[in-house]
Amino acid sequence: MADRRIHISPSWSFRDDSGQQLDRQLFVLLGAIHEQGKLTAAAKQAGISYRHGWNLLNKWAAFFGTELVTLEKGRGARLTPLGEKLLWAEQRVVARLQPQMENLASELNVEIHRALEDITPLLRMHASHGYAVALLPQFTDNFQLDLQYKSPLDALASLNRGSCDIAGFHLPVDVPIRSQRQVYDRLLKPRAHRIIRFITRRMGLMVARGNPRRVGGIADLRRDDIRFVNRQKDSGTRSLLDQLLHNARIAHKEVQGFDDEEFTHSAVAAYVGAGMADVGFGVEAAARQFDLDFVAVTEEHYLLLCHQRSLNQAAMQAFIGTIQSPDFLQAVDNLPGYSADLCGEIQAVEDVFPGI
Repeated sequence: MADRRIHISPSWSFRDDSGQQLDRQLFVLLGAIHEQGKLTAAAKQAGISYRHGWNLLNKWAAFFGTELVTLEKGRGARLTPLGEKLLWAEQRVVARLQPQMENLASELNVEIHRALEDITPLLRMHASHGYAVALLPQFTDNFQLDLQYKSPLDALASLNRGSCDIAGFHLPVDVPIRSQRQVYDRLLKPRAHRIIRFITRRMGLMVARGNPRRVGGIADLRRDDIRFVNRQKDSGTRSLLDQLLHNARIAHKEVQGFDDEEFTHSAVAAYVGAGMADVGFGVEAAARQFDLDFVAVTEEHYLLLCHQRSLNQAAMQAFIGTIQSPDFLQAVDNLPGYSADLCGEIQAVEDVFPGI
């Protein structure tokens, strides 16, 4: 099933009264122009001819009544404000909805696979959305992965009631979070559970290219000229930010935009990339994806929890082999700010959480 999977992608479009609808290929071309800065190179990246790219831009410039791209001799091509907003809208739709689409695709793939004769082992994983986790379905050649995106608390609760085989959760490297530790003390069971090391990722502040507001750290979030965009309340990233603010003696009400929430790192980055906020908090990989600068603040371990009795099951063995494979480790290392040094190592709960 690894090469025969359902994929669901969110999409949107403009449509006028006559039924004329925005060509999806336009978004691909706009993204390539943003990356390449030249229409010739962008058309090649988009897999179309220069002439077709030129015609596409002219057609939709006429549709909107204004240019989407500015072409200047000796300076290449750059998106106009409308072109940037169209590209941002596409990126934000994907960033906001992709996790839900992937959850649904995973459910459908599992049900379809159950109807096949050559059934392979099934592993149910509940974990918060992240760049490394999102890589996993690409590497499931010899087992079936039912990956559902949940908050860390929901994932751990699912494991304890038998609704999943692996739960993903977070542990900041050098920022103890008392409320988080209280939850882990309640849900992690040293005699029954084992921790599978996964990845470590850099966490920090996402800002516009060139850092025009000169943001240097968490303390700047209380500034009157800084607009912030947050993560939702039940996310691990939000818990980490709340602790960082507490440590810096910054009240939530001092942060302009604190109640504006997005549900993924990518969505936060898209929000900042569109100029709707000056700063967001999340992983470096999201900042780089949206051509943002990044101010590193701390690091965070992304850990996996399972029952000790499941370690010898075929699906679990296949999973551990997968995340230790050279191909998967290379894919993680290609993510900015990610490290997979201990990926796949099995540890006792008390070794990671002394005193639990």
